[in-house]
Amino acid sequence: MTFGCRVNQADSLAIEREFLARGLEAVPPDRADIVVVNTCSVTATADQGARQTIRRVVRSNPMAQVIVTGCYATRSESDVARLPNVVHVIPNSRKDHLSHVINLTTADHSAEGDGPCGRSLAPGIAGRTAFTLRVQTGCDERCSYCIIPSTRGTGRSRPLQRVVHDVDGVIAAGYKEIVITGVHLGSYGRDLPGHPSLVELMQRLVDRSEDVLFRVSSLEPMDCTPELVGLFVSSARIAPHFHLPLQHGSDAMLRAMRRPYTVAYYSDLVHRMVTVMPAASLGSDVIVGFPGESDSHFAESLAVLRELPLSHLHVFPYSDRPGTEASALASKVDGSVIRERARAVRDIGTHLASQFRRAQLGTTRRALVVDDGWSAVTDNYIKVRLEQRAERNSWVNVTLS
Repeated sequence: MTFGCRVNQADSLAIEREFLARGLEAVPPDRADIVVVNTCSVTATADQGARQTIRRVVRSNPMAQVIVTGCYATRSESDVARLPNVVHVIPNSRKDHLSHVINLTTADHSAEGDGPCGRSLAPGIAGRTAFTLRVQTGCDERCSYCIIPSTRGTGRSRPLQRVVHDVDGVIAAGYKEIVITGVHLGSYGRDLPGHPSLVELMQRLVDRSEDVLFRVSSLEPMDCTPELVGLFVSSARIAPHFHLPLQHGSDAMLRAMRRPYTVAYYSDLVHRMVTVMPAASLGSDVIVGFPGESDSHFAESLAVLRELPLSHLHVFPYSDRPGTEASALASKVDGSVIRERARAVRDIGTHLASQFRRAQLGTTRRALVVDDGWSAVTDNYIKVRLEQRAERNSWVNVTLS
């Protein structure tokens, strides 16, 4: 059971693969002997969601042994350990070999060379069609609101050759779409010998197969170099779908958040990307109610969001994270005001999504068939209903209407 970001989704895939390779069987939580909960802690709501889920699982399955990992487990180990039926709390630092940490005694059927998925995680398992692959974790930035450097540690990249090897394994298992993700993905390679860049990694990956689409996960605006954008434009193997967190439309708030760019820089970046990739889907994160956010700061942010060529927004009501710089700031925004501001930004997000979809009407896009074969997701991340059922995990061309 997974909460939070794509990095957590990738981690859960690795855990699931490890368990299946050791002979365990995937079953619903109410029938499981072992339930793994991979938590998020980006907000207080995320913490609460994990607690509620664990209690709900135990109510439906009182004999379940619950293993908790992820950012909430790392940040508040003692609190998590007190939850019902929790037998192990595994921090992120030990998550990669979770079954060994808990001394899982089932027979090991894993095989060398299977890659990060192997035959046990073929497309369609647990409802997934695309494969999410983590190539980096940790972060060296110090945004004032963010607890992730404390829960994930400093930036660490997987060696380039190992990533290529893993991708070959994913392709061999039958996946046609691979999502490349990391906590601070744009920093990939800075900690490795020779400092290979994300551009170098992606160039190596797009040369692997003509039938595989790579989707790039969230990228910080300052990491979207002209060289990287040029690769996005030139390669048909990279999906025209990007997530570029803005966080706020006021420079004063960006400075308070310790974000290393300005609104003007961000606006220029997304306009340049849309100019060279007119069909690209560009999403963003926005925080509302950051300490000190005045009515004028918020109005400034709304005005910026209305004008940016974005396709969707993820809205985060500000939540104090103990241990962060922002948690000690004065001038906290009232909760009712935060909720109202979040609604206003979500309304803009709904409008932007509708506007983007309308702009794509009449265009024909390549799409991957998902779910029950009646749906597909285009390369620029629009989900469509098919007129005829197609084989799941196959490519189709769809005309948006």
